Amino acid sequence: MVSLLSSSVLLRRNPLILKLPPYLSFLCIVIGVAWLLVLPLDNYSRRTYISENALLPGQVHTYFAGSDQNVFRGYKREVDALEGSGNIEVNDKLEEFFKASGLKVARQSYEYKSAGETYAGENIYAILHAPRGDATEAIVLVGAWWNMEGKLNRSGVALILTLARYFKRWSLWSKDIIFLITADSKAGPQAWVDAYHDTHQSGMVDSLPLKSGALQGAVVIDYPFDHRFQDIHIVYDGINGQLPNLDLLNTVVSISGHMGIGTSLQQMWQHSDSYRDRLQTMLRGMLNQGLGHASGPHSSFIPYHVDAITLQPFGEGWQDEMAMGRVIESTFRSLNNLLEHLHQSFFFYLLMQADRFVSIGTYLPSAMLVAVNFTIMAIFLWVKSGSPNGESSNVSLTVEAGEKKTPLAIVKEGDAKALAPEATIAVRERELFLPLAVVAGSQFLGVLPLYIFNHTPEAMLHPIFTAFTSINGFFPLILSALLTHYFAPTAHHYTLIKTFSLLLLGLFLSSLATLNFSLAFLVGLLSAPLTYMQPLPNRPIVKGVLAVLLSALSPTTVLVAGCWWWELGIGRVLKEAAFGWDVWGMTTQVVVWCVWWPAWLVGMVLLFGNPREEKVKGAGNTIETVKT
Repeated sequence: MVSLLSSSVLLRRNPLILKLPPYLSFLCIVIGVAWLLVLPLDNYSRRTYISENALLPGQVHTYFAGSDQNVFRGYKREVDALEGSGNIEVNDKLEEFFKASGLKVARQSYEYKSAGETYAGENIYAILHAPRGDATEAIVLVGAWWNMEGKLNRSGVALILTLARYFKRWSLWSKDIIFLITADSKAGPQAWVDAYHDTHQSGMVDSLPLKSGALQGAVVIDYPFDHRFQDIHIVYDGINGQLPNLDLLNTVVSISGHMGIGTSLQQMWQHSDSYRDRLQTMLRGMLNQGLGHASGPHSSFIPYHVDAITLQPFGEGWQDEMAMGRVIESTFRSLNNLLEHLHQSFFFYLLMQADRFVSIGTYLPSAMLVAVNFTIMAIFLWVKSGSPNGESSNVSLTVEAGEKKTPLAIVKEGDAKALAPEATIAVRERELFLPLAVVAGSQFLGVLPLYIFNHTPEAMLHPIFTAFTSINGFFPLILSALLTHYFAPTAHHYTLIKTFSLLLLGLFLSSLATLNFSLAFLVGLLSAPLTYMQPLPNRPIVKGVLAVLLSALSPTTVLVAGCWWWELGIGRVLKEAAFGWDVWGMTTQVVVWCVWWPAWLVGMVLLFGNPREEKVKGAGNTIETVKT
């Protein structure tokens, strides 16, 4: 027992063991990226399947055809005639159509303010009460008057009016069906679903005069053109990376396949089932989830645990509006069969194509490995900071003693005792105030851009962002110079600053990975170089190269590069982000400005740091001069 205890103490201070964590940390990053890249392979992904047997997709005969096509054409002419009309005038006409079909109709006004602009409008909806139900459950069919691209959803609205008239004739429904037409695709759906669940702001959004039961699902039609289409594009990304139950997507894919209609995801109009196309589809989905924005009117329903998707016909083919109507009819017939809310399938997944996916148990380790790399380095630096022999690999020791001695100390664990060199078991007192103040201060500074960019009028967003980017370029250098001038931190302080910063970053990203895997992985990958940042006062060339690298990976630079790549204006992107914060409840900005940016700022401060020399009392009452 004595020898084992002595060996464990010596092993804890073994120089080989202490050199291992940086390499282990790098290995975690490499394995995490490699793990993600192998997911599209057949051995790591699997085909989709229906978990809820009650859905029975494609097992019923659809009757939407024949004379209903003439009704659709009549409604489409009415919609075309209303193209230049105002929201109220349009709703007056739509109300007549719904009432003529024998449905109860209600309207709702809303008004939001964001980035100095006002988003106001009026939604209209009609409720078909199920003849065989008790009004405890409902399904929603949604169509925005203007779609996400600002185009008139002429065929989509006409198809909703036609289906409302068609569904009214059937007595098979066990759930209520709500037909919702919103003024736009962004604020309107959010106002309606908030009011439906009584979470709306009463001063800005009206309450709903008519309601039904718990919402079991929602399908959105985005069909702005007149010509025939080829396939259906399914949009499923929700706010803050949330996703609908996979069974809903599988149901639509299965129904479309039975009808000879292809399906696509993530704007992959042509998918060859190759590794490259699978990887591209997966990465596009990760990017959309990481951004956390609403990809369609359906996104507003998902935070309320209402599974929802948007269907967008695309291409030039031989499928007409009747085929689209039959897909929706069959989907609603399947949802009508549900005995309980969708729960058996997956809510966390990555799709490679319409019929291939990976679940959270398969892909989560990749983000966790990237996040764990920060935690490993934080623990390693904490251990090093407690050693009296120095904190980092670029530190040399000079022992001022008249005679070389090796003091021994008694180590006790229970009744066992052992002798070990005092230098191997001594623990240096850590000076925590300055490192904690620096890290806490950087976290607080992140609140400033978060508040500014979410409360600035649209006209000022671009100039303020330009000014912030300019200040962000030299602010770390100024902060590091002030820190050196007024507090003269030592290498010990810089080690603890890095320790606390990496510890927080690893903690945040590990927690975020279970909620929004894509955002956690992207931020972790862009922050990976921060793991190895340290003061380099005597290496100006290396410092300059690393400063350029970190500047290229800063949140502001990544945002500018993304806007340039997708040909978007900075002001427009920040305006959408502010709208998401004010209306959708989007939290991506919190991660960017309160997690990623503070960690980047600390990394730059470390790089420009200039530690001073220090003298500490070491083992055997010797004086050790730590030189940097």
